[in-house]
Amino acid sequence: MLTYEHLFIGGVWTTPSRTDLLDIRSPHDNSVIGRAAQALPADVDRAVAAARTAFDDGPWPRTSPADRIAVVRKLAALREKRADEIAALISAENGSALWFTQAGRPGLTRQANAYLKAAEEFGWEETLEPSDPAAPFRSVVRREAIGVVAAIIPWNSPFSSASAKIIPALLAGNTVVLKVSPENSLSMNLLAELLAEAGLPEGVISVLPADRETSEYLVKHPDVDKIAFTGSTRAGRRIASLAGEQLKRVSLELGGKSAMIILPDADLGAAIQGVKFGSLLNNAESCIAQTRVLAPRGRYEEVVAGLKELVESLGVGDPADDGTFIGPMIRRDQQQRVLDYIRLGVEEGARLVTGGPQVPPGLEAGNYVTPTLFADVNNAMRIAQEEIFGPVLVVIAYDDEDDAVRIANDSEYGLSGGVWSADPEHALAVARRVRTGTVTVNGAPIGFDGPFGGFKASGLGREYGAVGLGTYTEYKTITVPDAK
Repeated sequence: MLTYEHLFIGGVWTTPSRTDLLDIRSPHDNSVIGRAAQALPADVDRAVAAARTAFDDGPWPRTSPADRIAVVRKLAALREKRADEIAALISAENGSALWFTQAGRPGLTRQANAYLKAAEEFGWEETLEPSDPAAPFRSVVRREAIGVVAAIIPWNSPFSSASAKIIPALLAGNTVVLKVSPENSLSMNLLAELLAEAGLPEGVISVLPADRETSEYLVKHPDVDKIAFTGSTRAGRRIASLAGEQLKRVSLELGGKSAMIILPDADLGAAIQGVKFGSLLNNAESCIAQTRVLAPRGRYEEVVAGLKELVESLGVGDPADDGTFIGPMIRRDQQQRVLDYIRLGVEEGARLVTGGPQVPPGLEAGNYVTPTLFADVNNAMRIAQEEIFGPVLVVIAYDDEDDAVRIANDSEYGLSGGVWSADPEHALAVARRVRTGTVTVNGAPIGFDGPFGGFKASGLGREYGAVGLGTYTEYKTITVPDAK
């Protein structure tokens, strides 16, 4: 059994304030698979103090971008060497199907490479010539690190979420306190092992598994300069209010209730497969899941029939088994939340096509949900408006293209979405009208060079690539007289 008795604070494995360990349980059968120390506010104080000293007095912010790039490149190589171990551990912790965690390996590599490329090409310091040729000065514009970054990530995709924050923060010269979910204590302590090996100076980074109360303590800490958060919209609103009181920099990647628009000319076979991977990936415990399927009235029952066949074909069970596509929910309370939404859908009058609130037979020991499909859904229903975070799909009929766009945009969220059409250029035109931060056409994967983030209640700021790197920097302009 994997056990972590210490906390990784400022690059050093340290005795925690609280010595009793948290049992980490398998979502598959709720057996204990490991134990790990959890951080308390006193540990946050130590981590922030180490980060503050490392930023104010240490070498890291003053290291050249090229040297910081070299360290991050080493970190990425170390992760690649242990990729299989990482995949198995996340699958065991989260209940994510092992094929999914293994398939995420090249995505993590592309994510890191996009940030590294952006850092190599970034305008760390540029000279601007004045617009008035007679002006006796020039402006030197610098991009400098913000300071101490509190990076707070959710449990559903821990390595990707951690990398999306710590890589650009480190490349920009910041110091970081990474707060992770208790459920991911094992995999995130493995990440800490990689960080220890990468060669970062003392104090630059800490990894703290901790509960919500300790997380809020970190957010409010006066020596934190920026908060980078991924999680629920409710938590994001709370963090934004706390950051606003102290005028801290903040970036938020929050929830979603994304729509997939299937246009009348779409290849339905391809679109249905697109639902499998765009809507139900990672047990549908994903902020970008396209769980509202918008179908033209003329092909509505055809779409519903195709989705019924798809949903009923999905293997549900032990995430370590090769035939599993849908594993268990992360915790009992999350399982109950999803089951309650399924019951709500029936109460709201939606047609239960397949699935339901019953737990799959033989899997009662785990946190399992039967994949569920609702038809005849009105977009005003709660199951169409609220983020369920589980394998529940709703199919909504639309009259014409304008109606489809209206329904897609009729949401407090704006994180992701998809459009399917036999004509990719026409799909692109429709995608331009959807008010979300990311839209995929015909199942194209989300890239890591362009910015990622949400409109409306789906967040503030962007991650990935040069734009994501820039959110961890401050502009400084120095005016220098010209010698003439």
